[in-house]
Amino acid sequence: MAPKSHSLLGSFPAIGVAVSLLLLLFVNPISCGGHDYQDALRKSILFFEGQRSGRLPPDQRVKWRRDSALHDGFSVGKDLTGGYYDAGDNIKFGFPMAFTTTLLSWGIIDFGRNMGPELKNAVKAVKWATDYLLKVTTVPGVVFVQVGDAYSDHNCWERPEDMDTIRTVYKIDGSHPGSDVAGETAAALAAASIVFRSREPAYSRLLLDRAVRVFEFADTHRGAYSSSLHSAVCPFYCDVNGYQDELLWGAAWLHKASRRRQYREYIVKNEVVLHAGDTINEFGWDNKHAGINVLISKEVLMGKADYFESFKRNADDFICSLLPGISHPQVHYSPGGLIFKAGGSNMQHVTSLSFLLLAYSNYLSHANKVVPCGETTASPALLKQLAQRQVDYILGDNPMRMSYMVGYGERYPQRIHHRGSSLPSVQAHPAHIGCKAGSRYFLSPNPNPNVHVGAVVGGPNVSDAFPDSRPFFQESEPTTYINAPLVGLLAYFSAHS
Repeated sequence: MAPKSHSLLGSFPAIGVAVSLLLLLFVNPISCGGHDYQDALRKSILFFEGQRSGRLPPDQRVKWRRDSALHDGFSVGKDLTGGYYDAGDNIKFGFPMAFTTTLLSWGIIDFGRNMGPELKNAVKAVKWATDYLLKVTTVPGVVFVQVGDAYSDHNCWERPEDMDTIRTVYKIDGSHPGSDVAGETAAALAAASIVFRSREPAYSRLLLDRAVRVFEFADTHRGAYSSSLHSAVCPFYCDVNGYQDELLWGAAWLHKASRRRQYREYIVKNEVVLHAGDTINEFGWDNKHAGINVLISKEVLMGKADYFESFKRNADDFICSLLPGISHPQVHYSPGGLIFKAGGSNMQHVTSLSFLLLAYSNYLSHANKVVPCGETTASPALLKQLAQRQVDYILGDNPMRMSYMVGYGERYPQRIHHRGSSLPSVQAHPAHIGCKAGSRYFLSPNPNPNVHVGAVVGGPNVSDAFPDSRPFFQESEPTTYINAPLVGLLAYFSAHS
């Protein structure tokens, strides 16, 4: 066991590591002062209302949006209306939507007590997703995983309310497996069942029962959905990482939600087969390894599950790989202190990894433990500081002095890559705007007419530079899976700043 440390850092023989950590965490020359985390929390949840598909409810707060995609599923005789548009386009991709639901639920499970009056809105955000996930899993042995043709949609720039592109429905089944998206859907349903356990017991039971059924389908018919549906889902949400991690992820959430021995035994039995230790510092809609290790490690830290000890070791390795100053080939920091990983939309990595840092720091705190990293240790307080530094960067403590959350702070992105935000609202322009007619708005240098409050964009490049321009979609496009982990982070810091 690593020695206890009452400081943020344990003993640091490697002076360079200590200096790097201190510079990044505590000497912040570009600080904009204290942040209103409660305001940012409110806005981060409000963002999801701007992403809603289907018939909007009477209490809809984002008024520049209207009903859209009201015939989704009709081509296959199903009602598949509802759910979320994942980003700035008008497609409903099931894989990232399910991951978004899982992370929103995890945030409520761990940090809902810190959300205050925003808790009810966070729960509504989850339910908007789970109502849809229940629709797409109604038929046993089938999961409808996408509505809309991404190629025709991406060839247009039009409001969701005007959408006239083809709304093809794509599914997985026994002959066309998709263990990745089905495993993530099972995880989302199981995690949400915990959220609703005391709020809506009957709904919670429905979610858990459906999660059990969907997971059984995912495990029985193994395969990647990007093999079965390659032309529809690639390169948009092609599963590069494989489906094995989603099976462990789904089993982990089912174990947490149901406490059934079969899922514990499944995890232990399949840990090596499903590569639990792979890519320890990856976590997002495509790769669940770091999340699996952190989630399962809680039971080890609570002294309840020694048979999961290997997951705890992996979680510790994940933490060590993120510490600034400790060289790791897959994790870098920008000069301004932002976590940076290869691939597009970097902010998805920032919020997801920061969420894990915070969640694990809480588990460590309750167990009175630290993380051993070679000749030093990392305390729970250090992990919280590192997570908070990332959140503060997003909110404006960065070289650009820009908040990367739209509507928060004095300076934020004005030209985000988002159709509904960049085109005039139906209220302002009732006439239909066709597929190509929206191009002039896409290319316009003017700010978006509809401020998509709470949207967090893909963010700056590795040099901290940010082009506030719609065509630079990797930097300027918001996504639900950037915001979902941020909700839990902001909840915690709103109560502990």
